[in-house]
Amino acid sequence: METDRTLTALAASRATIRWGKIRRLISALGGYLVLIGVGVLFVTPFYWMIVTALKSESQLFALPPTWIPAPAQFQNFARVFQEVPFGRFIINSGFLVVANVIGELISTTLIAYGFARLRFPGRNVLFLILLATLMIPGQITLVPRFILFAKLGWVNTYLPLIVPAFTGSPFLIFMVRQYMLTIPRDLDEAATIDGATRLQILRYIIVPICMPVMVLVAVFTFVNVWNDFMGPLIYLNDPEMFTVSLGLSFFRGTRDTSWHLLMAGSLLAMIPPVVLFFFAQRRLLGGIASVSIKG
Repeated sequence: METDRTLTALAASRATIRWGKIRRLISALGGYLVLIGVGVLFVTPFYWMIVTALKSESQLFALPPTWIPAPAQFQNFARVFQEVPFGRFIINSGFLVVANVIGELISTTLIAYGFARLRFPGRNVLFLILLATLMIPGQITLVPRFILFAKLGWVNTYLPLIVPAFTGSPFLIFMVRQYMLTIPRDLDEAATIDGATRLQILRYIIVPICMPVMVLVAVFTFVNVWNDFMGPLIYLNDPEMFTVSLGLSFFRGTRDTSWHLLMAGSLLAMIPPVVLFFFAQRRLLGGIASVSIKG
């Protein structure tokens, strides 16, 4: 009897273990199916964008929809440069990106260093005012800024799109300041004893340590300026000065839209941000993790 009970208990235990493995397998398969479904959901619009860029005009509105264009119209990418001065738009956007990245790095670093390492009357009050500006929608300042730049004679120039970068972005200043607060002050004191000035401490000690968050500032600025549509639309009138995001609007007419050329141009416009992320992804992800943990 004892042997039978032992065998029965062993069999029940094995059945329980087997059923537990089956349940874990089903759960894992269900999770993978959900992830695959979500992945397909997010990838489908991008795939449709590529497919549309490779279609001919007759295939754009064909029913049923053409999921694999045959033959693929790769000449659509060349037509983008033939229909509009797309190369000029890329150069204009590149110039604005470089100028804004330089401006944001300089201004953000200096202002964040002042809030993080210097002690002066009203520092906390000024920092609270800086944070309060984050709650002001950008649409509210559009008209006052346009009036200001119009009175300065800067309309239809790149100055309204460049000069604000040299005054710093509140969010980027806050992010860099939080990172700088994690750096031990002993480094500053040791450098001061050795005769280093404030600017030398910033240049040779603080900035090298803050390199991960500086990469974040550069990437955020690059993406914002490259994708900016409202700024160039408001301040630029000369088509020769248009940026990529504004130049894509040439493919949208009052009566019809060249969807295949618009999608081809959009794909070309996506290349620089994708390349930037590919080369900066290690520092970018490390910088995000550092700010989230230290900040």
